[in-house]
Amino acid sequence: MTLPLEDINILDMTRLAPGPYCTMILADLGADVLKIEEPGGPVGRRAEQGQGAADMPNLLDRHSPYNALNRNKRSIALNLKADEARQIFYRLVGKADVVVEEFRPGVAKRLGVDYETLKKLNPRLIYCSITGYGQDGPYSQLVGHDINYISTGGALGIIGEKDGAPVIPHNLLGDFAGGGMHGAIGILTALVAREKTGRGQAVDISMTDGVVSLMAQFLSTHFATKEVPPRGDTYLSGAAPHYNVYKTKDGKYLSLGSLEPWFYANLCRAIGREDFIPYANDEGQKRQEILSYFREHFLTKTRDEWFDYLRQWDICVSRVLTVDELASDPQIVARQMIVEVDDPRAGKVKQAGILVKLSETPGSIRSLSPASGQHTDEVLQGLGYAREEIDRLRGAGAIR
Repeated sequence: MTLPLEDINILDMTRLAPGPYCTMILADLGADVLKIEEPGGPVGRRAEQGQGAADMPNLLDRHSPYNALNRNKRSIALNLKADEARQIFYRLVGKADVVVEEFRPGVAKRLGVDYETLKKLNPRLIYCSITGYGQDGPYSQLVGHDINYISTGGALGIIGEKDGAPVIPHNLLGDFAGGGMHGAIGILTALVAREKTGRGQAVDISMTDGVVSLMAQFLSTHFATKEVPPRGDTYLSGAAPHYNVYKTKDGKYLSLGSLEPWFYANLCRAIGREDFIPYANDEGQKRQEILSYFREHFLTKTRDEWFDYLRQWDICVSRVLTVDELASDPQIVARQMIVEVDDPRAGKVKQAGILVKLSETPGSIRSLSPASGQHTDEVLQGLGYAREEIDRLRGAGAIR
């Protein structure tokens, strides 16, 4: 089967969520992604930071077969601080289409793996940098994580309950959407541009920029009206009774999204309160009355009972699923968004499925996360290194 990106070679120097997610998307679509990893792991402050991350609950080892972010990739372990390892990297760059890194601005240059250096070796190279704030600007050297980028980008300020503190939406907006997904878009765009110009280019992805882009509609409304959307007090953030989340009899939650008048009317009819229909846009006492009634009424049945009943009325309704329920949801199953893959180490492994659905050249999961340096010998032999030289480089600590 032909894969759409099967002729694209990517060198992946990334570690944390945004970069691996970016290259996972591309690897799922057929790109040959080679992870450049450190022999023996990081040292110094980065080792301390890495140890802290490893102790965090629910953070999966990046080499685990369960870690979807590193599937469909190969791994070579290079110590880029050693000149001999850099020379190997340079030879790989000569054959590569894309390099992806997420170092703080300036670090890649100190290592000798920055765009200005590498484009001299390969003018067609596309070099994608994913950072918190971008390659320039007063915050470019400021350390941060998702919570900081969504704060600066304005998203955190609009998420949460009225008169309450902002609610942290995990690391979905900055890391995965703002950084990883926009990185994949940038790389694919640069590949298309290269077909026209014959030249590669640098792709500068800022997670904060990505969050601001996700805020486009909110910003448009603000610039047009000069109003600042109050947290938890707009139709899309919890103010409207018919666009809200309700606890049910079994302690689970149901979500309603019946914004349009006809959907709202259907909702009112379904629960026997047609008298609420004229008050869909009420912002006063009636809204509070409807909200209170909904909260009490939805406690009378379980979540699934409500879903099965309300879905018959042409209403925007959904079950609020927990992660352990996704694999059995019929829509998720039908779209193959939870898949089971065979792994020689772990047996049957479940993961999130492939995002992009292509009718003629669909992506595929061909392998799960590799061990660090698993493909070092294979890659070096492909570059023409003899067995004796590979053993010498390994003994010198340049590779693993």
